[in-house]
Amino acid sequence: MNKSLLIFKHELISTIKRPGFIILTIALPIIALVGMRIIHSTSKSTQQATSITKIGYVDQIGGFNKFTKEGSVTFIPYKTTSEATKSLVSGDIEEYVVIPHNYITTGKIESFAINAGTKVSSTSQEEITKFLSVNLLIGKVSPIIIERVETPPNISSTTLTSTGTVSQTQYNIQNLIVPGIFSILMALALIFSSTYVLQGLGEEKENRLMEVLLSSVSPNQLITGKVLGIGLAGLVQVVVWVAVIPVLLHMASSQFGGIFSTITIPAHFWIFGIIYFILGYLLFAVLSASVAAITSTVKEAQGASAIFGIFAIAPYWFYSLLILFPNSIIWKIFTIFPFSSPVLVMLRFGVSVVPLWQLATSIGVLILSIIVGILLSAKLLRIYLLMYGQRPTISEIIKNI
Repeated sequence: MNKSLLIFKHELISTIKRPGFIILTIALPIIALVGMRIIHSTSKSTQQATSITKIGYVDQIGGFNKFTKEGSVTFIPYKTTSEATKSLVSGDIEEYVVIPHNYITTGKIESFAINAGTKVSSTSQEEITKFLSVNLLIGKVSPIIIERVETPPNISSTTLTSTGTVSQTQYNIQNLIVPGIFSILMALALIFSSTYVLQGLGEEKENRLMEVLLSSVSPNQLITGKVLGIGLAGLVQVVVWVAVIPVLLHMASSQFGGIFSTITIPAHFWIFGIIYFILGYLLFAVLSASVAAITSTVKEAQGASAIFGIFAIAPYWFYSLLILFPNSIIWKIFTIFPFSSPVLVMLRFGVSVVPLWQLATSIGVLILSIIVGILLSAKLLRIYLLMYGQRPTISEIIKNI
C-alpha cells in the first residue's frame, strides 16, 4: 500500500506540473469568460448604436416629470406641441409623444416623427412604457412594486400529467443549461484524464522503464497508484472549471436576463456530478491502462483508445432524441451501460426524472466494471510486459487472459 501511495503522489504532482494540464485548466475558464465579455460588449454597443437616445414628450395631464432616464433613452419635457415640433425639426430630438388628458381612461398616446410612416421602435416603445408606468405609480405604491412592474416576469413552466401529477418530462430551457454544462465538462475531463493514464503507461512501456518499476512494485500497485493520482489531478481540474459556472451564469443574467436570472444549480447535480466523474474516470482510466498494456507504442495506444472518447461524447449525438423521447427504454439501457452512463445521466437530469433504481443500478455496474477493469489491466500488463513489436489479436488476448 505504501508503494501505491508513493506512485500516487508522484503521478499527482507530475500531472499537475504538466504544461498541457495547466494550460487546459486555466484556458477553458478564461476563454468562456472572455467570450461572454465580448458578447456583452458587442450587444451593448449594438444596442446603443441602434436605439433612440432622445425622445420629447408633451405632458397634458401633469405629473410625468420623474424617471426621465430609462435605459438608453432620455425623455425631454415640452410645454406645447409647437415647442416639441421645433426641436424635432432642428434635430434636437428624434421623435416626441403627446400624453393627452384622457390617457388614464383610453391608454392612448400619439407619436410624432419627421419621416412619414415612422413607427416607434421596439426599444423606445419599451422605454416609453416604463416611463409612463413608473410616473403613474410613483408615490402611490412602494418602490419594490414599481421595480416589479418594470421588470418582465420570468415564467417557469411545469408540465403536468392527465392525473394532475408533475410529469417526468419537462422542456424548460432552464432545465437544459446546467446539465448541458456539467455533461460537457465531464466528457472533457474523462477524455483528458484517461489520456494522461494512457500516455504515462505507454511511455514507460515504450522506453522499458516499466520493467524497472515492476521489479519493485506489483502491477496492481502500479496501476492503482497511477489511476488514483491522475484521477485526483483531473478532479482538481473539474473543480476549477465548475467554480467558473456561477460567474458565467451571473454574467449571462446581467446581460440577457430572462431565463439566466432564474438558473440555480441543485444540490443533486453536485452530488451525482462528483460521483459519476470519479466512477467514470476510474473506468476510463483502467481501460486506458489495459490498452496501454497490450500496445507497443504510445501512438498505437492512442489510436486504440479513441473508442472510449467516442463513448463519452456519443450521448450528444442523440440529444435531440433524448429531449423528444426522454422515457424511452433505450435511455434506460444506456444509463446502466457503464461507458455512456456518466455523461448520459447528467443530460437526463435536464429532461426527466431519473428513477433512483436506475441511478443505483448504474453506479453499481460502474463499480463492478472498475474492479474487473483493474484486475484485467494488471493481468494484461503482466502478460504483455515483455512483448514488443507485436500486435495481439482479440482472440489471442482472450486466450491469454
